[in-house]
Amino acid sequence: MSSPAPRTASLRRATSESTVELELDLDGTGQSHIDTTVPFFDHLLTAFAKHSLTDLTVRASGDTEIDAHHTVEDVAIVLGQAIREALGDKAGISRYGDALVPLDEALAQAVVDISGRPYLVHTGEPAGYEHHLIGGHFTGSLVRHTFEAIAYNAALTMHITVLGGRDPHHIAEAEYKAFARAFRQAKALDPHVRGIPSTKGAL
Repeated sequence: MSSPAPRTASLRRATSESTVELELDLDGTGQSHIDTTVPFFDHLLTAFAKHSLTDLTVRASGDTEIDAHHTVEDVAIVLGQAIREALGDKAGISRYGDALVPLDEALAQAVVDISGRPYLVHTGEPAGYEHHLIGGHFTGSLVRHTFEAIAYNAALTMHITVLGGRDPHHIAEAEYKAFARAFRQAKALDPHVRGIPSTKGAL
């Protein structure tokens, strides 16, 4: 019996605002080497890799002297594109995943469908959260924005809900860990699934 094809991707994106090089292996052990030049985003991506069991390497640089926005957004775009490429035809996957993750006072839920249809529902962050600076330069609004970029470019349906929380760091990290755990379930190969897990025959 032949081994399944490796679910990996290696992508590079260069614009006048940033340069991103990214490699991932969906069937890894959660190893990561992350350097986006935005330390708090490095922290979130490291958590995503660890808890989704995705090996992830990211090297990025950009015009962070203006704002972290461009670099963070472009990394999220490339991450989504790499996920979509690595998933291939999606044969044999579980497809759905959900997770409820606490981090001290914060609690977040994520539900993921590897549907081929980009959609994000993102609710529950406290009023004014988008204006917080986390780590001195990562704006709270970037949490939702990165999920939008991942969902669109990976063609995922994602529902992410903050159920509680006070500390902006804890809220963001709980959201990313919940997404990671839900994605881990959804991307998993299920020995009981034959072919594409859709009545349409395609995802």
